[in-house]
Amino acid sequence: MSDQRLRALRLTRRVLARPDHRVAQPAPPELSMDPRAAAAVPPVEQSVVTSAIYRDGKRVDSPPTLAETYRRLREQSDTMAWIGLYRPAETQLLAVADEFGLHELAVEDAIVAHQRPKLERYGDTLFVVLHAARYLDDIESVDFGELHLFVGKNFVLTVRHGPAPDLPAVRLRMENDPELLRRGPEAILYAILDSVVDGYAPVVAGLQHDIDEIETEVFRGDPTVTRRIYDLSQEVIEFQRAARPLLNILNRLSAGFDKYGTDEELRRYLADVADHATTVAERVDGFRQTLADILTLNATLVSQAQNEEVKRLTEASYAQNEEIKRISSWAAILFAPTLIGTVYGMNFDHMPELHWLGGYPFALALMALVCVALYMVFKRRGWL
Repeated sequence: MSDQRLRALRLTRRVLARPDHRVAQPAPPELSMDPRAAAAVPPVEQSVVTSAIYRDGKRVDSPPTLAETYRRLREQSDTMAWIGLYRPAETQLLAVADEFGLHELAVEDAIVAHQRPKLERYGDTLFVVLHAARYLDDIESVDFGELHLFVGKNFVLTVRHGPAPDLPAVRLRMENDPELLRRGPEAILYAILDSVVDGYAPVVAGLQHDIDEIETEVFRGDPTVTRRIYDLSQEVIEFQRAARPLLNILNRLSAGFDKYGTDEELRRYLADVADHATTVAERVDGFRQTLADILTLNATLVSQAQNEEVKRLTEASYAQNEEIKRISSWAAILFAPTLIGTVYGMNFDHMPELHWLGGYPFALALMALVCVALYMVFKRRGWL
């Protein structure tokens, strides 16, 4: 058994041993004595999108199986293979990895997926992880796709875990430009990087449109805008995690230009991609700061609106209190003569002043005096 096959088997055991690798385990013999059929392994061709062989920038063959692709690639030393896989099963990817001698750590990352964008070099093979993005206008959201690339001396293997990027369009572009394609696997890597970065432009435009809408909603006082700001901020953060690491990837590629003898024209193309990636990263950084400022502004406006509402309620309460004061004051003024009249209207036989000639004028005067005194007191306090 070859060393590559041993590494692949070790990798299989390691992945299967993970607690989060949910694979249905067969029942132990003490629970089931029925003979067990071997698990069916789907052929790798089920996950193959395209497999092509190129010579001098032109497609010369499209083998029906990957085994035939390997054979023809070995027999023709001046050719290059470009194989595209879409969400391959673990066993399928291990079979391809064994044939091309891919490093087990890189293969493990491609199997597990959910990796950060990065570039790693294993001998003569580059392993690149990219996160593509596309803007969905109907739901105003950003959809992300993960792409793994293995770039060797005479092959490029792409493993997609989502619909983005549009690799068939990249392949068509390259096949229509033999002068670029004949520059080898690094030219394909450039074309894919360029496609990913170009795909960021509609996302940037879509996010800018969403931010403009949010600004309008903030000043309009939309009560649901806070949630939308938060959701958009999360999308911008995720987009930033996809776009910003590209700068490090491109910097590492440029650092190895001289060491690995990268074609001069490809250096210019990759430098152009780096410029575009830098622009995207700067725009995304600006979006994040803008959303933070909008969130602060929205909080300020909400606070002002709440303060205005509290002020309005306070003024209404103050006006009510003033009315209550006036009513209470007049009630107290009217209560005094009522009390005096009630006392003198009890008509008992033995009551002072009942038979006094000046009793009636005295009672009226007392009522008037009490009313005037209460009026002056309430007036001085501002109740009337």
